[in-house]
Amino acid sequence: MKTVSTLTSRFLVSPASVGAFLMTTAAWGHEDLSQPEIKKEVKVDGQGRKANYMYIDGIKVHETDTSKQPLPPVITPGSEVGAAPSDAVVLFDGSEKAFKANWTDTKGGPSKWKVVNGALESVRGGGYIQSKQEFGSCQLHIEWASPSEVKGNGQGRGNSGVFLMGQYEIQVLDSYENQTYADGQAGALYGRSKPLVNACRKPGEWQSYDIIFHRPHFDDSGKVIKRATFTVLHNGVLIQDHTVLSGGTGWDGPHSISEYKAHGNKGPIAMQDHGNPVRFRNVWVRPLKD
Repeated sequence: MKTVSTLTSRFLVSPASVGAFLMTTAAWGHEDLSQPEIKKEVKVDGQGRKANYMYIDGIKVHETDTSKQPLPPVITPGSEVGAAPSDAVVLFDGSEKAFKANWTDTKGGPSKWKVVNGALESVRGGGYIQSKQEFGSCQLHIEWASPSEVKGNGQGRGNSGVFLMGQYEIQVLDSYENQTYADGQAGALYGRSKPLVNACRKPGEWQSYDIIFHRPHFDDSGKVIKRATFTVLHNGVLIQDHTVLSGGTGWDGPHSISEYKAHGNKGPIAMQDHGNPVRFRNVWVRPLKD
């Protein structure tokens, strides 16, 4: 391709300590203002087609060469998941009533998703599903399962996503013995930060994300003055350790993602329809102070 332009420890957390850990995480200090080195290129192939390429600290976004972007080590997670605490906003408890009361499509109308055996199941062509209630900084617990019948590979296998404020994606993917780019596997901040480890269970088994999210802040001109942060536990295992989100997680081509764009102080919790019947259950949120 011809370059047209250039811009320049893992550890386990016991189920009994997860709640205390998440509470103390919210009290951590100001963000680390150090910036990753981000470079962008527009490349043209032999047929004259342009594509955006982004490099974060020298690593191409969605790099498939594991000698350049090693995959996280695979570990075996524990067996317990979390129940909603008394102060949580329960968005889905397995019932049709909670589904209809708390969830819509992206236009505010009834979602085409369905409740199957106490779980929200993505319907091909149904689009994103999002909560009616909006949240800013929060603690989110959500459980998910990829299809037990394995179809496809890479990004085509059990693909969905959990979005904070309807904007910032934590990837959902069947990453059990399924290789793809590291910043797009389960638990990645999509395109921005690969997980510390691969803690995926087998296809069809229930998995959990426990997420501490602090929203970004913008000034009156729309410039980000405090970036979002994520702490994520996958099946009780720390996979994002107070990660400072360097920019947006939206798709912007095969090797590029979006940047921050100013938005309000709250937004919905959303899940993605990516054409796979991924299921979700036990969804609850605890709003946090900024």
